[in-house]
Amino acid sequence: MLNILYRDEHLIAIDKPAGLLVHRSDVDRHETRFAVQALRDQIGRRVQPVHRLDRGTSGVLLFALDAATAADLGRQFASGAVRKDYRAVVRGWPAPTGVIDHPLARRHDDYGRPLPAAAPQPALTHYQRLAAIELAYAVEGHPSSRYAFMALEPRSGRRHQLRRHMKHVAHPIIGDATYGRGRHNRFFQQQLGCDRLLLACVALSFRHPADGREVTVRAPLGDQFAALVATFGWL
Repeated sequence: MLNILYRDEHLIAIDKPAGLLVHRSDVDRHETRFAVQALRDQIGRRVQPVHRLDRGTSGVLLFALDAATAADLGRQFASGAVRKDYRAVVRGWPAPTGVIDHPLARRHDDYGRPLPAAAPQPALTHYQRLAAIELAYAVEGHPSSRYAFMALEPRSGRRHQLRRHMKHVAHPIIGDATYGRGRHNRFFQQQLGCDRLLLACVALSFRHPADGREVTVRAPLGDQFAALVATFGWL
């Protein structure tokens, strides 16, 4: 059963677990369970996702229950009117606050299929370092290894934006098999029992399509992410 965070007659939001695809994709052709299908079966009606979360990312995932709501929310996401609040664990210690302004080219469509080469599009991410830790483990030849707990706010909606932006500033997200660092990922798996991408959408804020009121939907970190944060004393 999916954890429903918010529901009314127009829209519904769930807490998507890490590892669950939003919809069928070439990312894994053998996968048989998807958030869209699972939620449809759970509530007994058709749902339409209005944004994306990567397979490894957990947290708030929003669906529309009718075409008008889907169109309105789609416009809000496209225009940058939706505020998106993420948490991540990254390698190293980024500056306490910062902005990453780095254009990104779209490489794949929503179903994971390669796209023709295209010009990079503007992409902006604001970040804040919430906590940090230094562990006495030599992961990359240094006598210790540093990690940070981050609040990330993408102001645009490019595919894999947060993962690519954190790699761009040399602070890749732990557990990212595509843009991350394998040695650190393996350290978290083998020494800390955490084998997931440490990226979660903890809140979405938007204008309700029916009456214009501000709605904020929040999700807890959950599972291995929450356990790791507690182990590091970051809660």
